[in-house]
Amino acid sequence: MKIAVITGASSGMGRDFVFAIDKEFELDEIWVIARREERLAALQADCRAKIRPIALDLQKRESIYSYKELLEAEAPEVKVLVNAAGFGLFGTFTEMDMDRQMDIVDLNSRALIAMCHATIPYMPRDSKIINLASNSSWQPVPYINVYGASKAFVMNFSRALGVELKDKGIHVMAVAPGWIKTEFFDTAVHDDTIKYYDRLYTSQEVIDKAMKDLLKGKKVSILGFPVRMQVLAVKFLPASLIMKIWCRQQGK
Repeated sequence: MKIAVITGASSGMGRDFVFAIDKEFELDEIWVIARREERLAALQADCRAKIRPIALDLQKRESIYSYKELLEAEAPEVKVLVNAAGFGLFGTFTEMDMDRQMDIVDLNSRALIAMCHATIPYMPRDSKIINLASNSSWQPVPYINVYGASKAFVMNFSRALGVELKDKGIHVMAVAPGWIKTEFFDTAVHDDTIKYYDRLYTSQEVIDKAMKDLLKGKKVSILGFPVRMQVLAVKFLPASLIMKIWCRQQGK
């Protein structure tokens, strides 16, 4: 049985990746993972492959073990793994809830590691892993501190994992978008800490570029000339200057 596995599939980037993967690959099933089972089941109406809703909270370690048990029982051939689950919070580190900030790391970084570790043994040659990073992956980001740090982890982990998996024929790509119009903001924004958004892309724009880059074998997918210029700039400018510019943009 040939399948894809997509986390964070109930909304935003994860949901749109389901449709993109279904269109691009010939699969028997797509295993979609998120907490909201009814949203997962609703994906079937727009997909060719059979959708298998798997309601799990990946912040909880027992959910990962439930997923591992399902893999062991079914022994599928996983052609694509998309780690799109994640969230962030905007605000001052010391003024935000400690547990919620730890949850960011648990979902964005720890769960992504676990999903990769559990799934790779079931991935044949020419299979793909897509990990959702961020434009925040490239530099320290005050007032989006923990989120940015978690995505820097995703970027570095993905690039190193790609080297380790090269001999197995498994390709790893990180997607590093700028601001995207998704439900991410419903959770992240709770005050006016972050005021300046240079440009908002749609989820579909990011995914269209990501799928093209995936088929070209790229290791990192970045949409948009302004975002690429930011990435180039942070390679040459001191982190202190980058943070000063960012803070000035946000009125800090």
